[in-house]
Amino acid sequence: MSKTFPKWSNKIPLMIVVFLVLLVGVVVGGMNYYFTPKYTRVGYEPTQPVPYDHNLHVGELGLDCRYCHTHVEKSGHSNIPTSQTCMNCHNQIQSDSPLLEPIRKSVETGEPVPWVRVHEVPDYVYFDHSVHVNRGVSCYSCHGEVNEMEVVRQVEPQSMSWCLDCHRAPEDHIRPLEEVYNLDWQAESAEAQREKGLKLIEEWKVKPPLSCSGCHR
Repeated sequence: MSKTFPKWSNKIPLMIVVFLVLLVGVVVGGMNYYFTPKYTRVGYEPTQPVPYDHNLHVGELGLDCRYCHTHVEKSGHSNIPTSQTCMNCHNQIQSDSPLLEPIRKSVETGEPVPWVRVHEVPDYVYFDHSVHVNRGVSCYSCHGEVNEMEVVRQVEPQSMSWCLDCHRAPEDHIRPLEEVYNLDWQAESAEAQREKGLKLIEEWKVKPPLSCSGCHR
């Protein structure tokens, strides 16, 4: 009597199990590698309701970051400028521009402009903006060359590992307080940066937390 199925068919269930295990492993590994801020957030450049050219306002006109983001030194969060802040200049400059209609409407109605957030820290992460800028961490370290951006985009992953890299070696990033808002400032070399950073760390007694409780409270 002939067999209905060949002998090797007995291995099919085991082959299916092995295939599924490998498939799940590949999918999980791929998600763990690619579904991270480095790939999902870096380069994020949303269209805003009002185009704001930082290259023009900061790079060419020389506006200080603190003119618009007034609470960066005092608050745990960097504020979005109010519409009135914009109109301090634009009630005289290009006051009739159609691009500024959302700003004018916001001033009239009191409703904020629906800006699209670019940089976003998860709710389960504690981050104090003022602590960083008051200890020599420049806007540049986290936001890149904003003064050269026509449209603001995210240039750093701002992930947990990225934050820890800085916390483990703050001397590579800390600069003199008078240069925090100077986005064009660079130390003469990596060695000079490290030397300046180590000196400032000792002077200010900087001890970035490395434990979970430092950022997850």
